[in-house]
Amino acid sequence: MFSLAKIVLPVDFSERSLGAARYVEALAARFDSEVLILHVLPPPHYEFSALEVGGTMLNELFAARAKQVRLELDEFRTPEMARIRTRRLVLEGDPARKIVEFAHAEQAGAIVLPTHGYGPFRRFILGSVTAKVLHDADCPVWTGIHLEQAPPVDAIRFGNILCAVDLGPQSPRALRWAAALAAEYGARLTIVHAAMCGEPPLNAAAGEDWARQITERARDEIEALKRTLGVEAGVEVRTGDAPHLVCDLARRLPAELLVIGRGSAAGVFGRLRTNAYAIIRQSPCPVVSV
Repeated sequence: MFSLAKIVLPVDFSERSLGAARYVEALAARFDSEVLILHVLPPPHYEFSALEVGGTMLNELFAARAKQVRLELDEFRTPEMARIRTRRLVLEGDPARKIVEFAHAEQAGAIVLPTHGYGPFRRFILGSVTAKVLHDADCPVWTGIHLEQAPPVDAIRFGNILCAVDLGPQSPRALRWAAALAAEYGARLTIVHAAMCGEPPLNAAAGEDWARQITERARDEIEALKRTLGVEAGVEVRTGDAPHLVCDLARRLPAELLVIGRGSAAGVFGRLRTNAYAIIRQSPCPVVSV
């Protein structure tokens, strides 16, 4: 079920968090969402493990850090969010686990956080916290490597939304979510599917016919899915590497948002199991894993 009544925004006060916050502010203004701004402090033995300190000093350092974090959280984009209902919370523990548990307890409609990749290789990695949240969260996760480049809040638009489906069991959920958001914004919705062809026939003509049959079969399945869900959308079916095809189409549209399927409470699975992380890393726009 589509709902953005509550949005969880984990922050670490970086530029990436500021960019993610701009998307959240735009969504909250549109959907009258309550924004739950969250910072998770790792346990003292984790954050200060490199320091040669005794137990008393360790506790003092952690207490000072906790006090500073609460001050920073109280000041985090406070003027910009003045008209948005917010709650600001500091939790202690493993960041990924706490984020997932908190979002589940609050029945949040989405978690918004950047990938936290670093340096020239950032497109090839996901931060460990983001990866764990993607794997364990039972609500949609909005992420992407470019969140710190978010435009100003009043310039955020969703005119083109792309939904990648693998025709597995999670595809209806992802498409339903994408269609609901597209309807709210009056956006153009496009469905993309990367068909698997396997080993093609040796004969070139037979290979072309074989690929055509596979793409036509996939297109028929998508049209049936659209009818079942009552969704209006364009359809793009191609054969080839899924991350490349999906992200290339996202660039060409250009899409402001890409929606992909993800299994609830079971990690990324189906056809996108091996491709979801690659799609997130390569996408030119934010990605929502549903």
